[in-house]
Amino acid sequence: MAGQGFFALGVANSILLILIFLLRGSHLAFIQSFGWVYLLLALPAIYVMSLFGSEQNSAQYRIFLGIFLAFLLLEGVLDFAWKVPFRDDWKLLTPYLVLYYGMNYGFIVMPWKASRTRGILMLGLFIFQLGANYSTH
Repeated sequence: MAGQGFFALGVANSILLILIFLLRGSHLAFIQSFGWVYLLLALPAIYVMSLFGSEQNSAQYRIFLGIFLAFLLLEGVLDFAWKVPFRDDWKLLTPYLVLYYGMNYGFIVMPWKASRTRGILMLGLFIFQLGANYSTH
């Protein structure tokens, strides 16, 4: 059950990021106004984290969910609370990117351990994320 929740959260995360990246190119004002909705993924992340009891690999799932929550927190603080143009400052951008790649790594490898098909799907979504992100910069 918890592993399925982790996978669903990873799919939702990837789809929302892809939408944000694609909309950012032509609808930046919309993203700046409603992008905070992405931060609501913290709620299911906390719930999924609570589902992991003494299951095998539960510590790994919790670590990756913690990385995801840290990413959401940093995103929320920098983009929506402080409204800092952190993407132009490598000192602020570096921890953001480390968390971004770390959470995506977790959303790929953990499902891959359970199901190769799910892992490949998550890898494909991540590659699409990168393409969407690149295309709007």
